[in-house]
Amino acid sequence: MKTTSSLLNKVIRLFLASAAVISSLSVVAQSGNGGGSSQLSNGLKFENYSLEAGTDLEIGAEYRFASVNDTTDAIVRIDSLINGAKVNKIDDNSNGTGYKAAFQPAVQSGNTTGRSYAVFTFRFVFKNSNTPVSLQEVNATALDLDGNNTLKEFARIRIGNGGKMAYMSTTSDITVAKTNTTDFQGENILGVERNGIDTASYNNMFTASNTGISSFSVAYGTVKTTSSATVRQYSLYLKGFYYPASTLPVKLSSFTAMLVKNTVNLAWVSAQEINVSHFEVERSTDGVNFSQAGLVFAYGSAADKASYQFNDNVTGIQHPVIYYRLRAVDADGKNEYSETRIIRIAPAQQLISLQTFPNPVMNELRVSLPADWQNKQITIEILRANGQVAGRQVADGRSQTETINMSNLSSGFYIVKASCAGQTAQQKIIKH
Repeated sequence: MKTTSSLLNKVIRLFLASAAVISSLSVVAQSGNGGGSSQLSNGLKFENYSLEAGTDLEIGAEYRFASVNDTTDAIVRIDSLINGAKVNKIDDNSNGTGYKAAFQPAVQSGNTTGRSYAVFTFRFVFKNSNTPVSLQEVNATALDLDGNNTLKEFARIRIGNGGKMAYMSTTSDITVAKTNTTDFQGENILGVERNGIDTASYNNMFTASNTGISSFSVAYGTVKTTSSATVRQYSLYLKGFYYPASTLPVKLSSFTAMLVKNTVNLAWVSAQEINVSHFEVERSTDGVNFSQAGLVFAYGSAADKASYQFNDNVTGIQHPVIYYRLRAVDADGKNEYSETRIIRIAPAQQLISLQTFPNPVMNELRVSLPADWQNKQITIEILRANGQVAGRQVADGRSQTETINMSNLSSGFYIVKASCAGQTAQQKIIKH
């Protein structure tokens, strides 16, 4: 009996130890319904770091944040610096603003107008090792996205397929959008500086979350109308929040755009509507600044599919590319954005060329094709710098914009080459 009891005790201890490891790898679901930090779920701590590889604060630098939970370290890499952006501090806790447990980089904007930003990649490993580990759930909350008259902060979190976004849908400080199947973005629009970094300031924060996460990335930066460089402190809190209001109760099952002569035919189908007021069709010629092109009233509430159309005459537009998105608004003023669709308008006298978006690209590349290639077989190839074919796909031309998966390709320069009925067009791109 003594031998049996000893063996049983060992089994029980082993079971409890295994349960503890499993628990430590999980970011527990949100709990609590009070204000401020009382609404935080259990999460990850980014406090103690050391330079692991590369040159400090330069592209390629990797930092180990020890013990983000009981069994896990995080490796944070400066992946890229776009349009002159710089990282001044990898984790800025010096001024007492924000939260020591958050990842708080100080990013300097470029000396140009427009958009500049730094991209950070996070990967999780077992403690004191480089062995990858997958966390059961990760909640990444971008806090304090504020700004002023000439500068607006933004954050883009790439959390993987199946990810979800949570935010206060009646917010007036930021716009929030799912930009593709893996990315969520929040961008300041109000231009008001908020004091400190406050976890109860729901107007300028959002959370991206997903399960089974071994890595994710975040882009932090600004959109400016002046050329002066500015250093901004950002705060990514790896904890989840309950927000006072839910997101808009509308789900789009499709959204397409097709150019027919001088008119763009937009069509979309909602899979479900609850108390929806209307859809605003927004148009842009640079993919950043959008304005309203039209308004379509919704059915209001529909358990089944509801179809909509809007035709936009683009005869007077002198830009070669037009971007479209939908802003769905419910009866209470809550809103959310659709994915962006791209239309290319090429005058007959112009040489055939392609328009790619985004460029640089990380995962999904959208290729806008000439209008007269529609409903024809199109071959799209991704060529390496040495001319070798890295990927190929054939499309039927029913959509003027094709999506190319770039996630399996290594970083570097590539050429997108498209061929149709003896015509060929190509465009250089950068893969991060």
